[in-house]
Amino acid sequence: MDGSNLSDVESTTTENNRRSPEKAPPRTQRPEDLFFPNKREKKDNSERRPLYGTLKDNKTARRWAVRVAAALATALLVGLLTSSWRVGATLGLIVLIWTAVYDMRHRSEVPQWRRGHAAQRKTEAQLKLMKQLGYRVLHARSVPTGDGQIDHFVVGRRGAFTIDSESWDKRLPLRNKLEKLYHGRFSKNERIDEALDEAKRAEELVSAELGRDISVRPALAIYGPGMPWDSHRLRGVDIITGSKVRRWLRTGRDRMDETEIEEIYEAAKKALPPRY
Repeated sequence: MDGSNLSDVESTTTENNRRSPEKAPPRTQRPEDLFFPNKREKKDNSERRPLYGTLKDNKTARRWAVRVAAALATALLVGLLTSSWRVGATLGLIVLIWTAVYDMRHRSEVPQWRRGHAAQRKTEAQLKLMKQLGYRVLHARSVPTGDGQIDHFVVGRRGAFTIDSESWDKRLPLRNKLEKLYHGRFSKNERIDEALDEAKRAEELVSAELGRDISVRPALAIYGPGMPWDSHRLRGVDIITGSKVRRWLRTGRDRMDETEIEEIYEAAKKALPPRY
């Protein structure tokens, strides 16, 4: 082959290479990419973590692994004792559902509430459902320059709220007499005034952080004694039945979009530091 033909072949090969670049081999899909998309590595493939490490760092996955293990152990044990796999499978399913419900009701975002703070945990459980509707919630926030604590700061489509949760003796009735709240023969006006002061202080701090004025609506959620009302405004604070928190939140008069909700939530995180 002469030099001119060889030159033509080389140029043709080069042109084909330009037109048809070699495709990179497809990336192998890892198991943790399917179940934990937020754990995918974006840059350095050498820092990939095994599936066990991903599971270890995911608290939800660990909790479900424990529940499934307990259900399987129950099903196996009962099935061997009764010689019936149907009975074992049924009881195993019951154990799985029971552990999931129990954990949902007793698991708290605030570790200090796990003991001795039943009222706060009950309100927190109700607010978990409101999060699915776009509400943002902060628990156990301290008020700078004061000793008070805001049990729950909530912001959603109907406005911003502070809620303090109280568990009182159910044997004593609640009465509203001349703009004063009595639990039995004991006046609770001091507790109402504390909730109002905390809300006003939160309103000032969040407004300053946000750069514009907002309004914060205070409430006192009471568990235990029966009340002749679901909610009643007294001395500037809404006195509500503890089990009616979600209904009360829908009575707000403000109308906020997602951008406003997020802005107030972020400002509250900075202005109201966590108590614990």
